[in-house]
Amino acid sequence: MNYILFDGDLRNALLPFTYTRPFADIRIGILTLRDKWEKHLGLTTSTITEEYLEDKYPMVELEENILINASFIPTKKLIDKLKALTKNQAIFQGEERIAFFTSDTQEEVDFDSYEHIEYEDDLIQIKNTCDIFSFNEQAIQADFELITDGKKSQPIPEGVQAIHKENIFIEEGATVLFSSLNASDGPIYIGKGAEIMEGCLVRGPFAMCDHSVLKMGAKVYGATTLGPYCKVGGEVSNSVLFGYSNKGHEGFLGNSVIGEWCNLGADTNTSNLKNNYAEVKLWNYQANKFTKTGLQFCGLMMGDHSKCGINTMFNTGTVVGVSTNIFGSGFPRNFIPSFSWGGASGFTSYQLKKVFEVTKVVMERRGIEFSEKEKQILEYIFKETSTNRNY
Repeated sequence: MNYILFDGDLRNALLPFTYTRPFADIRIGILTLRDKWEKHLGLTTSTITEEYLEDKYPMVELEENILINASFIPTKKLIDKLKALTKNQAIFQGEERIAFFTSDTQEEVDFDSYEHIEYEDDLIQIKNTCDIFSFNEQAIQADFELITDGKKSQPIPEGVQAIHKENIFIEEGATVLFSSLNASDGPIYIGKGAEIMEGCLVRGPFAMCDHSVLKMGAKVYGATTLGPYCKVGGEVSNSVLFGYSNKGHEGFLGNSVIGEWCNLGADTNTSNLKNNYAEVKLWNYQANKFTKTGLQFCGLMMGDHSKCGINTMFNTGTVVGVSTNIFGSGFPRNFIPSFSWGGASGFTSYQLKKVFEVTKVVMERRGIEFSEKEKQILEYIFKETSTNRNY
């Protein structure tokens, strides 16, 4: 069977992260949503996404296909139901389409003619950016069980203080030096080639993906995820870094989501709680205004390729778009559009020529080419977001 993950109606609710990737490639827990589906299915998937992303994320359609709403986190029971789908059948949870069967001869899907199979068990669905950190604890636990099933951890090195060792898994090639790992409240996963330097204090649930680095003396509270090739220091709490991003120095990051290829300058701090303890509002791309989150704790949402200088201060509930460059004293505004250059004293447009120069250098440092496909995606986003840059 051929499985295709589709973005669905919630795609715009996950901006700015879905500007540069399909919904399926959002990271929550240890794995991306796509990784979770593929591990459960035992097969690779392709994607139905925005047209400007199709060259990088092409769809593969065969004679028979099952389309899956990528916003749901799979479970074993859901996978069993999904694999049993046949012609003109669809799985729903209330009004939400979870999955449905199609063939390459169907010109359109008429759900009125489909047999509706109601899925009644609980499922986690990612409906907005805050859900990424809010559900990260459950996602780390589920991924930990999925990834480590039947596998044996590397031994915990001598000199490392470990509590609840059975909840700690260290992959081959990982390094942990004279640090404290407390897995009392949730598992700790340390990926291949990852490194925890001396003096780190880590409290689970915590996921550290392949080749990421936790720098000396870092303090990490759950539920936190460091995607592949991240470098992190200072203090972090309940945050998700997708991958290839750095917070290399002191400063606090809490209840936040950081995309790929971001860099937070030394002593960057995020506020995750308002002084009056009020509910946090966050910029809503769909509504084109700030809307209530229902949360008391919410920090920074930063899209791919964005950077900030030393001593940057982010107010509670700040949204930063794609390829921004923030610097200077004071608190910048709570919504910083994509391709912005500046800070609290004002912004101008971050011109594409400069964006490409920086992006090329940053990616090449990690041995990854800044391809023509990547360049075209950024060009599209630059034009798409131009109306937001009305400084």
